[in-house]
Amino acid sequence: MRQRWSRQTILDAAVELLSGSGQDDDFSMRKLAAELGTDSSSLYRHFRNRTELMLAIVDHVLVQAMSDYRREGSWRARLVDLTMRSWDAYAALPQLAKDASHYPGSGPGSQLVIEETLQALSDAGVPEDLIPEWYHRLVTLSVSLISAHAAGQASGPAERQRRLESFRVITLGADPADFPALARYSRRIEPVGFGRESFLATVELLLDAVPARQGT
Repeated sequence: MRQRWSRQTILDAAVELLSGSGQDDDFSMRKLAAELGTDSSSLYRHFRNRTELMLAIVDHVLVQAMSDYRREGSWRARLVDLTMRSWDAYAALPQLAKDASHYPGSGPGSQLVIEETLQALSDAGVPEDLIPEWYHRLVTLSVSLISAHAAGQASGPAERQRRLESFRVITLGADPADFPALARYSRRIEPVGFGRESFLATVELLLDAVPARQGT
């Protein structure tokens, strides 16, 4: 008799599969079913299609990331905590993270992140009519940088090395007469990409601009 896997078991297996090597495009219902030692029909009892499964995976990841979150500290500290939890959760799943904007989540994990972000902005004293706008700015920045970083990571070390070499040719080969600033800084600039510290610094810059009425 074919085993019927629970929704939780399927999501745990999906996260494990996505944390491995390979491209996100390789992830499929059939591949996940094979990982579980069953066929796709077992998955379709819980998820109608791949998109529904991916939305559930995102929410599953966010639930885990928020499991020990507490509404403590200043509004700013809480927003930093929330954004870094998202970064860390996706860092282990670049195949999922590079398409994060396509899969915003669809359950309690997503609701909790949104609720806590809005609450922090409200506690900051941001004018009521501006809270949605600043929520969208913060989320758009976070998701964009997470996706960009993940896309680079998911491409594999060989491809990243080729991009780096191409970037070095362009920058180090710049003619100082035509590109004086580029020639001056060429050995100290890097290709577009964000590590954890760069992500945090960029989030902090946006938070500096939040029209808060309460202290940090």
